[in-house]
Amino acid sequence: MARIFVVGSGVVGTATGRGFLHAGHKVTFIDVDERRLEALRSEGLDAQDGLDLRAEPSSFIILTLPTPNVGHTYDLSAFEAGTVSVGQALRESYESHVVVVRSTVPPGTAEQVVQPLLEMNSGKVPGEGFTVASNPEFLRAASAVEDFRHPWMTVVASRSARTRERLGELLQPFGGDIRYFSNPAEAELIKCAHNIYNATKISFWNEMWLVTKELGLELDPIAQTVARSAEGSLNPLYGIRGGTPYGGVCLPKDTQGFLGVADSMGLRMPLLKAVVEVNDRMAQAAAGGPADVR
Repeated sequence: MARIFVVGSGVVGTATGRGFLHAGHKVTFIDVDERRLEALRSEGLDAQDGLDLRAEPSSFIILTLPTPNVGHTYDLSAFEAGTVSVGQALRESYESHVVVVRSTVPPGTAEQVVQPLLEMNSGKVPGEGFTVASNPEFLRAASAVEDFRHPWMTVVASRSARTRERLGELLQPFGGDIRYFSNPAEAELIKCAHNIYNATKISFWNEMWLVTKELGLELDPIAQTVARSAEGSLNPLYGIRGGTPYGGVCLPKDTQGFLGVADSMGLRMPLLKAVVEVNDRMAQAAAGGPADVR
């Protein structure tokens, strides 16, 4: 049985804590929202308004703090405040703890934000009092508890091989494919890319929906057929090698040509236009010129 503290008890934190409880671990929920704490306590759960490690054994401290966007940036203020409180609690502990970043954060946050804040507020260094790991969540809000208990993919990252091993042992009983990385930034980028990929697919079919409406066609049977005919849907390895433009005859012809079809209907297709622009940049880079991505 592991000792686990979940710092931040919103949807992700609550699902995470409940999942570990169901697996037989000892879990304490930490949050600053008194109403949220009262709701958890009313269910008989251990919920506290602060982290106290003074009498605790070596534990996993899981950061599931909010990281909303403000315009085109992540607001890490609550995340950083929670991390500071963890560092202060570490100062009072004689044990070594694993601090796990589970929130969605920009790549590099674990080592460039979390680790320095923990060092500054605990007076300790990684490997002597704490280690840092990344374990991004892939939970859907409507089924977060079930998604945690039955994951299809688990990503674990830490500079410490022993920390990767311990975290893997904690998560392996839940099943699913576990991928290990030595750089937390890799795991952090996986989560960001995961969400951006899903958003891009939704926007692609929304753009195609506009085309079908203009043509008087029904999108659903078209989309369902493409989902089973396109190699990009059938083959998970298709198109994932970065740095190389698409080529051949069909892809350049249809991406370029369909922009003209859209123009003839008076439709804007900004996503398709961006696809062509990115490919042109990659082709320029492959020919020895600048990629012009900045």
